[in-house]
Amino acid sequence: MSAADTNASAEAPAETAAAAEPTKSTDQEISSEKTEEKTPSEPEPKGLAGLFARWDWREKSAPIWLDHALGFVLCALYVLLLIRTARNLGYARDEGFYFDAARSYARWFDLLATNWREAVQRSNVDAFWTVNHEHPALMKSLFALSWKYLYVKHRVFAEAGTAMRFPGMVMGGLALWLVYIMGTRAYSRRAGLVAALSLGFMPRIFYHSHLDCFDVPVTFWWALVVYCYWRSIDETNKSALLWGVLTGVAWGFALNVKFNVFMLPVVFLIHWFVVRGRNVGDVARKGGISAPVAVLSMLTIGIATFIALWPWMWFDFLMGEGGRPGRLGEYLGFHWNHPYYNMEFFGHNYFRPPFPRSYPYMMILFTVPAVTLVLFFVGFASRVPSLLRQSAPLAWLIPPVGPFKRAHDFNKERATDDPLGTDVLFFGAGYAILALWLKPNTPIFGGTKHWFTAYPFLALFAGAGFEVIARQLERALDGRVRPAWLGWTAMASLLLAPSLVQTAHSHPFGLSQYTPLAGGTPGAADYGMNRQFWGFTTGSLTGYFNERVPQNGAVYIHDTAWPSWEMMQSDGRFRSDIRVVWEISPADYSIVHHELHMMEVDAQIWTAYGQARLSHVVTHDGVPIVSVYENPRVRNEGRQP
Repeated sequence: MSAADTNASAEAPAETAAAAEPTKSTDQEISSEKTEEKTPSEPEPKGLAGLFARWDWREKSAPIWLDHALGFVLCALYVLLLIRTARNLGYARDEGFYFDAARSYARWFDLLATNWREAVQRSNVDAFWTVNHEHPALMKSLFALSWKYLYVKHRVFAEAGTAMRFPGMVMGGLALWLVYIMGTRAYSRRAGLVAALSLGFMPRIFYHSHLDCFDVPVTFWWALVVYCYWRSIDETNKSALLWGVLTGVAWGFALNVKFNVFMLPVVFLIHWFVVRGRNVGDVARKGGISAPVAVLSMLTIGIATFIALWPWMWFDFLMGEGGRPGRLGEYLGFHWNHPYYNMEFFGHNYFRPPFPRSYPYMMILFTVPAVTLVLFFVGFASRVPSLLRQSAPLAWLIPPVGPFKRAHDFNKERATDDPLGTDVLFFGAGYAILALWLKPNTPIFGGTKHWFTAYPFLALFAGAGFEVIARQLERALDGRVRPAWLGWTAMASLLLAPSLVQTAHSHPFGLSQYTPLAGGTPGAADYGMNRQFWGFTTGSLTGYFNERVPQNGAVYIHDTAWPSWEMMQSDGRFRSDIRVVWEISPADYSIVHHELHMMEVDAQIWTAYGQARLSHVVTHDGVPIVSVYENPRVRNEGRQP
């Protein structure tokens, strides 16, 4: 990505020239307006000073090496922050399953390194890769390699669990880098910077970025595929064909992260049809089909990459023995017929369809910082004129008769039009995943993580909104603040501060966090919103259990998965002598993770222990998250009637 973008900097003069043409459109205002000009007599700085002088924060630009250096710094600092805050974050249910899978894959990599001919035989592939084969292999392979080399071999990390989490953290950091680059190319450098930080300081993104899971990684890969496609349709880019090939490769990698990226070719075809409608119509009238090369690459190179990166798919890909569905069909069938799990929403426990269509929108409203949402709405509103112009080619579908002639006048090309349809692409790539919730049977059990792929584009429009506000501020200041960057950086700091504070306050209860629009965590509890899932908050009981549980004592861990508990114990978070039991009566201590459908567990403990007295409660802003009951026998107390 870095080399290609550096080469693409040669395209900047063409973009700047186009931006310099006078127009009243919002797009042109964002891309060309200057608030500070050098006088003709001012000497041109040379060397590094000259480079920084040309590094204009207010202009959209093909990124140069300095942009990628800044992107790398954002990525590295974010990853370091995630590592530093990982130890007090308990392991979630799904992480435990991926820990087991990663260890199995690591053994296959060992065999591959010593005898690759044996490793690629079906018996050995199936022996190691059947574990958790309902999910693709890329991230679990990275978890395995990170654990093998950064923990077992070189002890870079003190905890095995953190080593396995590390690749997901890196993907979270790379997402910030990529969003900055996309914002720089689309709107301005400062828009890209605000977009990247807005994404990183969404509390739910911050929580999930810690995990040995797929939701933040697929967010990065989704955005990367969109970026590659975006570059591939630029006819002024000499590397457009290469970007088309890279789109297919990136999509193949993305397919190996999570199921939902299957929809991206459809997103790109719709974008192409909307933005290139004139060409599509002309070709269609001649009996042909107009389509982007990138989609052809996705359906060929992408599928081949998908298969190559997932050894379990090497055999019976389309059809198994006896004509039964192959492994691809088994994989797709698992996700198309995924079981439903419980989720609380406004006091109602949803376990099966129909689910409320308002769910993702209300959750976005209640979990994304309000400042980010306001910037998004400002940015999106400012881009509407440009978005409409980019959609103008659709007018070829309308017959040029009567009042519809005006639509065809609107359809005429203008020099200031964006031929790439950037705003249409960002809107489509962001909304595509949310559109699934127009169907009432789309599951809601995963909370916000199921539409994380929308958030980079929400953040990009928020960055565009900041650019609009920054330009208004510069007009108001009229050059009275020197240096000029001081004004907009102060405003950016002020606007980003609430997101940073909310994110810091949410840790380590990221799934319990709700913004002030919901009344915070207490207000959300009053509304009847879900407090948590995955049983990860057991990790907040390390100090209490290590101090209170008797030697070789037993704990009923409720919703915590055994592999997740095992990892916390092997990492030294819990004493190694503490035993896990799966029944309440023999447990010295029993815990309850507070979810609406688990209320019965409290009553089961009261019955088993003969009392309803709590021993300890973990809270977030006063809202119970995990409750602990002590068996009366621990203190030699008699059973209460």
